[in-house]
Amino acid sequence: MSEVLVVASKVKKLIKDKAGMNTSASVMEALTKIIERECLRAIEKAGADKRKTVMDRDFEA
Repeated sequence: MSEVLVVASKVKKLIKDKAGMNTSASVMEALTKIIERECLRAIEKAGADKRKTVMDRDFEA
């Protein structure tokens, strides 16, 4: 597994506050994979626009 890119306590709190549910440890790995994938997509979009800065618009569908 790569480095976790989410703050576990914040994710757990959000889920607990919004739904009263607990969060399994494997959720952090799954979210990290999603974040990594989306960051790579955003990097590609910025590169295609010949930019060296990833912007919020690079994460839009």
